[in-house]
Amino acid sequence: PPEHGQRSWALLIGEIVRELRDLAGELDVPIILLSQLNRGVESRENKRPLMSDLRDSGNIEEFADIVMFLYREDYYYPEQAKQNGTEGVVEVIFAKQRRGPTGTVKLRFIREYTRFIDEFNQN
Repeated sequence: PPEHGQRSWALLIGEIVRELRDLAGELDVPIILLSQLNRGVESRENKRPLMSDLRDSGNIEEFADIVMFLYREDYYYPEQAKQNGTEGVVEVIFAKQRRGPTGTVKLRFIREYTRFIDEFNQN
């Protein structure tokens, strides 16, 4: 980490994200980055992640073409998920998509196989 504190760290993250985005364009390949969430999500009643929950989020929000989150109600509220039938349901939240719509897609997570299946969006 940079020696000059959080601001310098955020600037470094921004520089890395920007350079990786440029590299992806140069090479015409996708680059997938993972980011830790800050602790703000834990203190809210609604645990669905928001763009502002990304650690050092300003630069990530600015330079990323797509920002997606995974949310499982049964991770935070297992009893409630059992009662309302959302056990094993994963919400893929498209919080940002530079060339497309934002929104949420639901998938079924099969834990024992670490597999996602699309049983909700079949036409």
